[in-house]
Amino acid sequence: MKNRRIVTVLLTALAMTLSACDQPVTQKEEAGAITAVMPTTLFVNADIITVDDSRPAAQALAIRNGRVLAVGSRQEVEAAAGQGAEVRDMQGKTIVPGLIDAHGHISLTALSNGFANVQPLPAGPISSIAQLQEVMKSWDQANPEATWLMGWGYDDSLMAEGRHPSRYDLDAISTEKPIMLTHVSGHLMACNSKCLELAGITAESEDPPGGVYQRVGDSQTPNGVLEESAIYKVFGLLPAATQAQRLALLEQAQAYYASHGITTVQDGASQLSNIADLQTLAANKKLFLDVVGFRVLSKGESIGEAFTVSSDYQDHYRVGGIKLVLDGSPQGKTAWLTEPYAHPPHGQGEDYKGYPRLDDTEVNEFISESFSRGFPVLAHANGDAAADQLVNAVTLANEALGAADRRPVMIHAQTVREDQIDQMQALGIVPSYFVAHTFYWGDWHRDSVFGAERASRISPLQSTVKRNMPYTTHNDTPIVPPDMMRLLWSGVNRVTRSGKILGSDQRITPLEALKSMTINAAYQFFEENDKGSIEVGKLADLTVLSANPLKVDAMTIKDIRIEETIKEGKTVYFR
Repeated sequence: MKNRRIVTVLLTALAMTLSACDQPVTQKEEAGAITAVMPTTLFVNADIITVDDSRPAAQALAIRNGRVLAVGSRQEVEAAAGQGAEVRDMQGKTIVPGLIDAHGHISLTALSNGFANVQPLPAGPISSIAQLQEVMKSWDQANPEATWLMGWGYDDSLMAEGRHPSRYDLDAISTEKPIMLTHVSGHLMACNSKCLELAGITAESEDPPGGVYQRVGDSQTPNGVLEESAIYKVFGLLPAATQAQRLALLEQAQAYYASHGITTVQDGASQLSNIADLQTLAANKKLFLDVVGFRVLSKGESIGEAFTVSSDYQDHYRVGGIKLVLDGSPQGKTAWLTEPYAHPPHGQGEDYKGYPRLDDTEVNEFISESFSRGFPVLAHANGDAAADQLVNAVTLANEALGAADRRPVMIHAQTVREDQIDQMQALGIVPSYFVAHTFYWGDWHRDSVFGAERASRISPLQSTVKRNMPYTTHNDTPIVPPDMMRLLWSGVNRVTRSGKILGSDQRITPLEALKSMTINAAYQFFEENDKGSIEVGKLADLTVLSANPLKVDAMTIKDIRIEETIKEGKTVYFR
């Protein structure tokens, strides 16, 4: 997490002349409506992308009291700002609406910061099991007080050995300390023998509902790799961090997001403890980005009354609704499909299609209760069978309760079919695409997971754009870093690690990709009237870029730097 620093005041600069263009829009102020007047700040010599279709571009921008006062040409915005405005010369840099994390996990990002980094490039150094072993040994030596050895983000698809690390690979690191390595997908885990012993996972252990204990060959001996719900048995054993440690890690994670131009962050699978920690940070005035939490519900749980869903932020935090996990991950080959995997994972037959995390009755009940209580719903569905399950549940709930503007979100939606997109449009389901997969795992999906034809259609953005329906894109951090320019680049280019294009007919324009992480993401959160575009009266959430993604060569979009992040008129990151 380099180049992070929090800045508490806006920088000032000399004013420069800029030719006038369109007439500006200005904010109307009611007498007495503003009680604590903040200085007006005027941004000039800027390349402004508003993502407002009625005024897509501007040269100048004025903000006051944390909101947009005027946007348009310099001449007219200066007139609206009046005398005494603080002037900032942006030297031709690009200003876009504050970027919105449509789906990610700030609490899990914070937790992963306390683990050894066993991710592959570009997020980490690992390309083989031998390298992984050396990194974990070094981490053990650097943390002698640690009773567990924990790593985050190994990726079997990029290992030289072409497989997961086994219990025996990890026993070579230590047989005395338990070792737990989380897969890059967050849906699998690799454990050594000591970890399995403490978890009570043996040859006699039956697979848990919605999960799998992988086995050695044709035997029943666990090989150390756990899938889906099976990982919870180990998570429950991990040493608990103190509240002070958790809060410090959350503050680090917040700064990390800010350094990537993000002004609204999601905690997309909050446990009650995560909600409590974020509420504590908020109450202590430590949050400077908006954070929206979604309470995750697992098999056998009920919604209950232990938390309050609200559309209003309290000191930059709110619980936004409910999260369901319907299946696993395609890169881990646990996503639930209607057709078999191209190459099934270890221990599975040729007809293997993945599996559900929840049965139909549970999903139907969760959706129905959430809708009846007015709670927004996020539902993780990578496979098209999981997508069918969500579509059917929303259909039943709407039939019982009547149609309404509920905006349920299908998280990831990697393999949705054309007929499913039609159904989603009719039901008002918003797809949030994990289009970063095209780079990180595009080759793996083509060669091992789906085959060429299905892989070319993952994250079908253009199919969604053609229907003129809302959609968003996301990084699912910490699964991949919150690099919003690489995410934008992925939606536009769909280029894999090997440089191949994965589904050229599903590429979208830079503006369409930018909207997926600004105004569309605000719509997903029911916040489009306050965020997501640079319009008069909206929050002054802004991201300053080193170049204009609509004007540079499409293949260089990923190289655009985040220069500054502004939340409600205050700079919270400056490069």
